[in-house]
Amino acid sequence: MEMTTKIDNWDESLGINDFNTDDKPKAAEENQLTTKIENINLSAGDSSASVSTTNGTTTELTADENVSTADLSYMRKVLRNKLLHTKNNVEVHRSKPDNPLYSVKSFEELRLPEELLKGLYDMGFSAPSKIQETALPLLLANPPINLIAQSQSGTGKTAAFVLASLCRVEPAERTPQVIVMSPTYELAIQTGEVAKQMAKHIPQITFRFGVRGENIQRGEQIADHVIIGTPGKLMDWIIKFKAFDVKKVKVFILDEADVMIDTQGHRHQSIRIQRSLPETCQMMLFSATYDKPVMDFAEQVIKEPVIIKLKREEESLENINQYYVYCNNEIEKYNALANIFGTISMGQAFIFCHTKASAARLAQQLRKDGHSVGLISGELSVEERTLALQRFREGQERVLIATNVMARGIDVEQVTVVVNYDLPINVETREVDKETYLHRIGRTGRFGKEGLAINFVDSPKTFGFITDLEIHFGRKILKLDATDIDEIEKINQE
Repeated sequence: MEMTTKIDNWDESLGINDFNTDDKPKAAEENQLTTKIENINLSAGDSSASVSTTNGTTTELTADENVSTADLSYMRKVLRNKLLHTKNNVEVHRSKPDNPLYSVKSFEELRLPEELLKGLYDMGFSAPSKIQETALPLLLANPPINLIAQSQSGTGKTAAFVLASLCRVEPAERTPQVIVMSPTYELAIQTGEVAKQMAKHIPQITFRFGVRGENIQRGEQIADHVIIGTPGKLMDWIIKFKAFDVKKVKVFILDEADVMIDTQGHRHQSIRIQRSLPETCQMMLFSATYDKPVMDFAEQVIKEPVIIKLKREEESLENINQYYVYCNNEIEKYNALANIFGTISMGQAFIFCHTKASAARLAQQLRKDGHSVGLISGELSVEERTLALQRFREGQERVLIATNVMARGIDVEQVTVVVNYDLPINVETREVDKETYLHRIGRTGRFGKEGLAINFVDSPKTFGFITDLEIHFGRKILKLDATDIDEIEKINQE
């Protein structure tokens, strides 16, 4: 394929800086990831059906990739390097009317220990988020109050429960006083790193990870103040090995409850652990969703809680300029992509493809032509996907190619362009998937900024999908001639 322009016309004013590291292990991981992407076996293809379009071409259809809720939650956290600001209000439901209810606008109002306040500021927190404003006064109240909190990823839940639990620790008491339970190894490690960072000015507080690879000897007694782990390992330490006195635990946190109940065995293990704790233990449950399965689980674990909910930010097309590009074949699509990215200024971009194979094929072609692009695919391990997301977040790769995995609630503030290299198709109806379309292009135009969505169509049938989208969302999708550089530059100025 001929390609005359480089995908390197980036807008540096958006605050994305090149990230360089001399970390040799990380460099080795990155080389391994690059090699794997370049050698994904495309001949194996996806488990898919196909539909013939009216111009005789064939469009592949595939069921969405099988990515667990735990992996999706972890990917969101990896990408999140700052809090999501929301205009929505917090709903509060109290089982006891006498429970205190007030909010704060600054961390100083909470009268936190100076060392923790310093740790917060070192981490970049300047003021409480919406959910922290309401949750922290409740969590720090005496006597302790049980809490169930629901809000989407990036709203400050983790920092809230870590801060509140660290305030309960008595460093002189050499026994576990806080248990934080996460559904997976990766989520537990990430939460533990947040806790360590926040407590770095209180070196007397020590931490222990209860995850795979961390073992204790029979008869060993744990003296660390905070244990962060997964249900299976924690149940072994508490019930099988009796590695510490659970009656001295002051705070029990069940994080990612919606993921927890989606993982086989975790519900039962969580309940067993909770029932072994003293009546005086403060219980906290956090979840990104609060549907009936989560509610039923929460009621089994948390007694007489205060429930706070932060409504999810609605995805909207208000700030997104939408265009379509008509291409007659794959070569025209590829050249159109090159022209667009070689002409417009952007922060970062998502490119969505139908299938794992088509995403890998495009990534390989772009890399072959000298462009630095990332790939999120079911072909990659959790660790490899994490590394790809970190590179994207840090600006090392400013284009990320993916299937629908990335469309599910993962936000990057610097994303200004979304390209539907393939429009999303519902496998069952073989029509355009309008909900997925909204999720996809909703990655741009976030946080009140202008966004740009460009859709590639390659047949009369897929062109008809553009009309369907216009009617459904009530917004015009304008035609873009990707061979006309002047026309492309115009959309860059709008």
